[in-house]
Amino acid sequence: MEKNLSGTLAIDLGNTNTVVAFQDQKDIDSVLVDIPNITSSPGVIPTAVWFEEPSKIVKIGISALKMRDESNSDLFFHSNFKRLIGNPIEKINQKNILKPTECGEKFFKILWASIPKKYKINRLVLTAPIDTYKGYREWLVKLCGELSVDEIALVDEPTAASLGINVPFGSKIMTLDIGGSTIDMNIVKIEGGEGKSVPIAELLKFKGNDVSAISKQKIRCAEIISKTGSKIGGKDIDQWIVDYFIADNKYAINLLRAEEIKCKLSSPKINYENKYQTKLLTDGYREKEFYLSKEIFEKIIIENNLINHLNSLLKDLLNEARGKFCTVDDLSAIILVGGGTQIPLIKEWITQKISKIQIKTPPPIESIALGALTMTPGVKIKDILNKGLSIRLFNRREQKPLWHPIFCKGQTWPTDNPFKLVLQASKNNQKTFEIIIGETKKEREYDVIFENGLPKLSEVQSDEEIIQWDKNTLKIVLKNKSNIGKDALTLFFKINKKADLLVECFDIKDEFLGEYNLGNIF
Repeated sequence: MEKNLSGTLAIDLGNTNTVVAFQDQKDIDSVLVDIPNITSSPGVIPTAVWFEEPSKIVKIGISALKMRDESNSDLFFHSNFKRLIGNPIEKINQKNILKPTECGEKFFKILWASIPKKYKINRLVLTAPIDTYKGYREWLVKLCGELSVDEIALVDEPTAASLGINVPFGSKIMTLDIGGSTIDMNIVKIEGGEGKSVPIAELLKFKGNDVSAISKQKIRCAEIISKTGSKIGGKDIDQWIVDYFIADNKYAINLLRAEEIKCKLSSPKINYENKYQTKLLTDGYREKEFYLSKEIFEKIIIENNLINHLNSLLKDLLNEARGKFCTVDDLSAIILVGGGTQIPLIKEWITQKISKIQIKTPPPIESIALGALTMTPGVKIKDILNKGLSIRLFNRREQKPLWHPIFCKGQTWPTDNPFKLVLQASKNNQKTFEIIIGETKKEREYDVIFENGLPKLSEVQSDEEIIQWDKNTLKIVLKNKSNIGKDALTLFFKINKKADLLVECFDIKDEFLGEYNLGNIF
């Protein structure tokens, strides 16, 4: 009988490949999810969609890839759509039936429905590109409302990529990503460090509720210092390999075989001079043997000006960074992601160009998805307050009660650290203190005034109304009386996993007076 697993699923939607990883809640290790007829290898899905308008047939991944040479593929086959989601700059292929957002939606829905049943998904973690984060996030928020999972969190890709290589928070890092169809270089500063909060995944959904619009939940992602890139990638290298042997290639299968020999020659274990066989189709659909060595492979790359192109991109990247007072010396690491960065010639190039900065090479394809999983353990027990909590005190100067905030709307709970409050006596010989709790209204009321018959918000808004709890009032009785204006009682407030508001009480001599449950916050 197959063992069922319960935990977190991470999906890193890439422009060429999408990675799906799972981490059981009882295990520190992650596994790459294999899906028959969708994944090309465990956890790796070609980011492609085949959608036939008349029949409404939808295929994704390897099944869609196999259809790209069919008739009407310019209409029904969709790829390279991820980079267009939330990106108003690049032009869309007008021939395709689906828009980029529609491609992404169909891809996600089919993928989600195809996850093997042995995985019980308590939480879904998604990744987002940093340069189009806002628009991409808006698309994800709409999509997430239709997914049947209680918790959904979002992580930016550079931060996720940096977590698996032990880069300190607050560091500036450079990433070089050579995917199937693009090269991306960027320098970013990871949030945190110097007393600042460490990066956390942003919650989009919690306990089945959309929490993406909560105002206090700030989008916290890496800061872009400089960025550059081009529409050249691994698929172009495959084409160059085929062109080296066959001038006028007519068969798409040759590109797949070129990719296979490219991956083989990218291994550091391959001898430089040895020649390795590949079979390509020539005119008349005849199969012919060709031989390729690592020496010839590197010659192909150089003759097609890839190294010169990388030099140009790197120059632009560093020049832009200098304009923001960031130099190579400020970098903590260079991270290589994407299959193209595994080519030894590419590794040698970046090592020689920036020799004094450590090069990090996490697993090239799955590193971002696995990094996203590491950011989310703390998310599972955190909720967000949708109302503020206050305690009623007595204002001696104005001789009237006032509400003093304990926890504000938008804060997470359970609380990591208690809120400390010291109470003073409001009269002489005071021995008894009442703990009265109130909460703010869920929705703040705004004043509307009319000018020339048109409604307008008042410049000065009314304070949020605080409503006293209808729960029993806690009375703390001290052993000794206290006089007006003197410190008498120290309170420590916290919210536990059950959403109960607790308070620990100490007298002025730090004698423990007890812990009390003031009531549930819901």
